[in-house]
Amino acid sequence: MTISLDATYSVGDNLSGVGMYSRELLRGLAAEHPDQQFAFCYRPHRYLRSFAGRLPANCSRRLLHEPLFPRSREFFHGLNQRVPAIRFRKTVTTFHDLFVLTADYSTPEFKQRFREQAHRAAAQSDVIITVSEFTATQVEELLGVERARIHVVHHGANRLAMPGLAPVRENLILNVGAIQHRKNIARLVEAFERLPRDWKLVLAGSPGFGADDILGRIESSPRRQKIQVLGYVTAEELGKWYARARVFAFPSLDEGFGMPVLEAMAAGVPVLASNRSALPEVCGDAALLVDPEDSDALYGALARLCSDEHLTQSLIERGRRRAAEFSWKKAVEKTWNVYLGLLG
Repeated sequence: MTISLDATYSVGDNLSGVGMYSRELLRGLAAEHPDQQFAFCYRPHRYLRSFAGRLPANCSRRLLHEPLFPRSREFFHGLNQRVPAIRFRKTVTTFHDLFVLTADYSTPEFKQRFREQAHRAAAQSDVIITVSEFTATQVEELLGVERARIHVVHHGANRLAMPGLAPVRENLILNVGAIQHRKNIARLVEAFERLPRDWKLVLAGSPGFGADDILGRIESSPRRQKIQVLGYVTAEELGKWYARARVFAFPSLDEGFGMPVLEAMAAGVPVLASNRSALPEVCGDAALLVDPEDSDALYGALARLCSDEHLTQSLIERGRRRAAEFSWKKAVEKTWNVYLGLLG
């Protein structure tokens, strides 16, 4: 039997969280199960670009398009809460989050398309994987999926390469993620403006929904010269920024998981994160959690991290331990066990 997976979002260098998840899962499954045949499937808009990379020996490449898909259709895993029009005997779908349905984080057209795709995936899947308990509850409540069909498989922690020498920390607050409303960047900038003037704020991430408003707010900031907007950065460059940062701030309004907080913890950077959605589940006791809509609380938490060495050292130690609990090897193993349970 061939296991087919939607590899569309693993293509390219500028990968989102879904792209990183797809890449790590695809690589891990192929490496851990060399005797199993996998088909990496790509939607038409990414199919040709997928040829830029070589596939493992036990993997084939397929176009995820009904007329051209082989007649052998035993098992399919959709990695981004979507299923194709092609029907398979057994189907698994991974759901990352459903915030498009619960807040104004997209256009009305995208929201409607997302709603249709999510409901179709939920209805057609024999089993659903979610990346957090929080997302499992969303799927259960918003899509009407019974809990018995849902399995939680956490992401791994990305351990980025750091400079060879011991990090030289600067008075620098780092935020990693798309420049979009959901990431709460405007409030982060507001809180940053109240900190001592020797601190810098660095934002690493591609523009997303609402970026024009956020970038406009940054341009009008009285501390504009202390705010650096990097855009997308490579993993190599990101590792260097983690090595320089003294504080990692992630006051996102909503997250289905929140991989950057684990990256920061693994890199030895104390973390400030939101006290909502999946972030408390991921961070445990290894971050300073704050109400992301309370500007005073956000400022107060940042000010503590900028001045309280005892607190930051404690968070660094707890953060390293917490990040070590998450690995892509575990995610691959748990995903494989979901497959085995479905196949009997």
